[in-house]
Amino acid sequence: MRKRIVITGVGVVAPNGVGLSNYREALKAGKSGISWHEQLKTLKFASQIGGAPPLDEDDILKVIPQADYHKLNEPMVYAALAAVECARMSGESIDLLKGYQSGHADWETGAIVGSGIGGMDTMFEELGPTMAEAEEAEAGRGTAPMGTDIVPKVMASSVSVTVGKFLGTGGQTTSNSSACNTGTEAIFEAWKHMQLGFAESMYAGGAEGTHYGIWAGFDAMRDVLCSKFNDMPEKGSQPMGAGACGFVPSGGSGIVRLETLERAQKRGANILCELVTAYCNSGGQRDGGTMTFPNADGVYRCIRRVIEDSGVDPSKISLINGHLTSTGADPREVASWIKALGLPLDKFPLIQSTKSMIGHSLGAAGALESVAVIDQLVNNYVHPSINCEEVHPLIKQIEKSIPHQRVDRQLDYVIKASFGFGDVNGCLLFKRWDGK
Repeated sequence: MRKRIVITGVGVVAPNGVGLSNYREALKAGKSGISWHEQLKTLKFASQIGGAPPLDEDDILKVIPQADYHKLNEPMVYAALAAVECARMSGESIDLLKGYQSGHADWETGAIVGSGIGGMDTMFEELGPTMAEAEEAEAGRGTAPMGTDIVPKVMASSVSVTVGKFLGTGGQTTSNSSACNTGTEAIFEAWKHMQLGFAESMYAGGAEGTHYGIWAGFDAMRDVLCSKFNDMPEKGSQPMGAGACGFVPSGGSGIVRLETLERAQKRGANILCELVTAYCNSGGQRDGGTMTFPNADGVYRCIRRVIEDSGVDPSKISLINGHLTSTGADPREVASWIKALGLPLDKFPLIQSTKSMIGHSLGAAGALESVAVIDQLVNNYVHPSINCEEVHPLIKQIEKSIPHQRVDRQLDYVIKASFGFGDVNGCLLFKRWDGK
């Protein structure tokens, strides 16, 4: 028998707002977090815009002890901040500055927090220069200057073990990596893990840094990043827009706490919404699917599987939060939604792209967007999709379903999907919590 899984907390570090209240206000207002980066111009990037969370060291040290902060890379910091906020919202008393290693591990709670590329800042700023100096000096031992924290900063599981350390998770604590689907997949894996009875509670999500080393490879790929709006960065991300010319890279972290309904009610937690079902698949890089482009049938099947598994009539879905990256894949994604929902176009639900405001945060994208979905369900609003006032000509048929301004209304079901490099897909169906 399926367990009912609910969401009891969220945490967010986004380019347009750090902390849920700031993120919410930015989403409601249609505020972009994309800016121009002088360093990218100096490095001769074609695309010189991106989204970086507005954080300074003082902000970080209000949450993370200084002794710990200097042992973390950028995505680890983002994950830690988001996880602490998430835990506190769910009702946990977390204060890292007063000590966090007393007591026992929470054996019934785990963490699945992934990253698409990870600690590139450590590799470029610490590992690379140290090894180069060692080679120049022809010293046989060039590792000592790196310090003892180099391995924890570069290992693939750095973000999840950071969350595990600060929150004391005693259940499975691990990282996944599935390109742009990472954050969504982490939530699916946590949901599945709990359905199997291995945990009563899980923290799940993703984190990604903003170091130029992460964005350099994408900049080298023709027409992947937006390079036509360096002088108007806030206009650069145009999902579903006629001027879409490539995605805008960004970073940050989103973390959600999933719990069984029974545990959440037993401890008197404030329930935000319910995660009805979830699914991931792959298009196999066949039938038009490639490393960088999705197999349309795989996308359709992923969405359709979630709808059929939930038993929810597609007409009950209030909102689609799409992957929608501001690339040539947007019209194909919309076509997959139309096919999978099977609704008359005049009954098609509202459809939005959070990336229009925060850019594409790679491994953190699905998690940041899931936080947006959850907040909209709780607070009865639909955030706008900005920069698509002129809708892409291939999706004109659903033009009336794209909100260009905030819409205030109660939402019942919201479906969220992610599609990543490697032709991998994920889909989540969230439901408004009505107390039943």
